[in-house]
Amino acid sequence: MTSIVENFALTDDATRQTELYVRAFNSGDPELVNLLYTETAVSAWEADKPLTGQARKDALAAFLSLGPRMTATLRHSYVAGDAALLVVDWRIDVTGADGVAEVHEGVGNDVLRLGADGKWRFAIDYPNGS
Repeated sequence: MTSIVENFALTDDATRQTELYVRAFNSGDPELVNLLYTETAVSAWEADKPLTGQARKDALAAFLSLGPRMTATLRHSYVAGDAALLVVDWRIDVTGADGVAEVHEGVGNDVLRLGADGKWRFAIDYPNGS
């Protein structure tokens, strides 16, 4: 049986990264979402608490276990060689562990790096960049 991860294609078009992220995020599969990040990526879901490595992966898995649903729209993209900056309007609806429905939304700044394989991945994920 083929897994969703095996059927998920990374992109060589930086402007498609937001669309791929939403699809991966809404699958609820942290392994799939992590395919979209570089090995050294940093996520600053809380501005003063940037996460990297296993801590980033664990925080993502814990949040995805709550079954959040995301929508996002690319506002601007700036590509310069092997680096890209995406400005993204996003919204996440989730029911917290306490059973209370929550809405999170913001404008994110995402820095992408182009890998040796010609595919884009998040190097910096800063959802509250504005």
